[in-house]
Amino acid sequence: MNQFLQSLTFILFAAIGIPTLAQNENSTTKEKVGPFFKDGEAQIVPEFNDPDYWIREDLWVETEFDSDGDGKRDRMHVDVTRPRQTETEGLKLPVIYETSPYFAGTGSLDRKYLWNVKQELHTTPPKREHVPQFTAKVNRPILSKSHVKDWVPRGFIVVHSSSPGTGLSQGCPTVGGDNESLAPKAVIDWLNGRAKGFTTPDGNKEVTASWTTGKVGMIGTSYNGTLPLAAATTGVEGLEAIIPVAPNTSYYHYYRSNGLIRHPGGWLGEDIDYLYDWIHSGNPERCAYCDSIIRDKEMYGNFDRISGDYNDFWAGRDYLNDLEPLKAAVLMAHAFNDWNVVPEHSYRISKALKEKGVPLQIFYHQGGHGGEPPMIMMNRWFSRYLFGIDNGVENDSKAWIVRENDERTNPTPYKNYPNPEAKPVQFFLQKGAPKTGGLTLSKKSKQGKETLVDNVSFSGSTLAQAENTEHRLLYLTPTLTEDIHISGETSITISLASNKPAANLSVWLVSLPWNNRRNAKITDNIITRGWADPQNYKSLTESEPLKKGKFYEMTFNLQPDDQVIPAGQQIGLMIFSSDRDFTLWPNPGTKLTVDLDATFLSIPVVGGTATFSKAIQ
Repeated sequence: MNQFLQSLTFILFAAIGIPTLAQNENSTTKEKVGPFFKDGEAQIVPEFNDPDYWIREDLWVETEFDSDGDGKRDRMHVDVTRPRQTETEGLKLPVIYETSPYFAGTGSLDRKYLWNVKQELHTTPPKREHVPQFTAKVNRPILSKSHVKDWVPRGFIVVHSSSPGTGLSQGCPTVGGDNESLAPKAVIDWLNGRAKGFTTPDGNKEVTASWTTGKVGMIGTSYNGTLPLAAATTGVEGLEAIIPVAPNTSYYHYYRSNGLIRHPGGWLGEDIDYLYDWIHSGNPERCAYCDSIIRDKEMYGNFDRISGDYNDFWAGRDYLNDLEPLKAAVLMAHAFNDWNVVPEHSYRISKALKEKGVPLQIFYHQGGHGGEPPMIMMNRWFSRYLFGIDNGVENDSKAWIVRENDERTNPTPYKNYPNPEAKPVQFFLQKGAPKTGGLTLSKKSKQGKETLVDNVSFSGSTLAQAENTEHRLLYLTPTLTEDIHISGETSITISLASNKPAANLSVWLVSLPWNNRRNAKITDNIITRGWADPQNYKSLTESEPLKKGKFYEMTFNLQPDDQVIPAGQQIGLMIFSSDRDFTLWPNPGTKLTVDLDATFLSIPVVGGTATFSKAIQ
């Protein structure tokens, strides 16, 4: 029996508890070490558990592109951590792989390098000061220690690589450009013998991955969660499964909302060019070229920080447009209260993947940015798709959601997300400004029009708690007598007029009374949020100036959610203009007038209208 078949036989037999060939042929032969499984999960192998016996090495993988214009194919810096038995006993194992632009460090966090958000809408912004070039932090041969303690003892090899133009990887960072998809593809190709690896960034001494089965699973959070999806869109052979955590699936949806210039939570003033500067830690000799071609020409020439419209530049950085080749099994993870990479990023991709029919599960929790699925979920996923263990994971519940008072490691299983029992419930507005109006199930005509005055000095939380203010409109349901479960996307159709050619539009769904206690949970107050540019009322790709006093109708979705609103609370629709934590800050004074009779809200309620009606009796 050749070495490959013998290793494969051992792995398969170990999985079901059958003695290995070596044991059967000669009882005195030393027992070979290999992975083993219990309840469909890879278990810790004592012989793999001592880091002092791991093999660590780094290398450079040649890609199919030259993004830094030096006339040579870019090479990506890669590290490998594997059990010594892959060297001493010819054991072949699958790979868990994470790639990142962050492994070599990032630039200055000084806020002076962000865009100045104090500007009038649809005008040319003041110039931004660039983040100074910085020196990469490189500790060879290890790019990162992430995942090694979890997965190497369980019989996986862990691989990391730095993204193009970061650390010791050649090329230019493009923040969503094609080379960020093709770079991990090259690494996976190398793991399968289809691409070349070298011991140095410029030499010719080759290195091969003789110690792997070629089956690869990718994992990562935020930008590192985006890149597994990017790699999967290439359809590369060998990438069997991915676990994207809080992935940015569209840079337009990260930096814009329905035509509006919007910033990720906690990073007011960030745009795609700043992120480019912040991660650009690559070869100093090619920095000027990269800055000139990628940032100064491609980004500044196309990202349109004036109108916020969707265009070809943004379409090229939207992975929803590239899903056709994807065939990897996807375990998606996100948080409903992630206001950095908002939850629509995972929802829009999951929705498309359901239609595509690839193996799919989604894990949602109630916290903020990041948060991997429980280890048992990830282990079952990788054991199934990298080792081929028949653990039935494909028949598990499709959605796992952490309820409001539960630990993140204890999700509740559901048939799907959104909850199949959720049905849209329509709400209508009753006048009440400058205090609060009503949010009712029955439409009452002749409610008229109500006006708010923009003033970014007031935060959204302040406006939601105000009893009387001209700076927002607030409409409340009756107090709930029973819990209400919301699951899916809330949408609003709004008819409004502006006294200026451009205006911010912000919409929050809140739970009142507001909880100001120190131990308040993230779910206690804000249910979900949404933003839009009224100039894009009929098209995401073409905005037009608003005519003073003319009413425009616009429909858009708020961020997807799954939340139980407890009895004793009121659900509130708050309409205001500039959101000081997310939008630009124009001078105060813009007036927005809302036609109440032509405005309505649709909330996905588990049980539908009948359930909600019962909960307000």
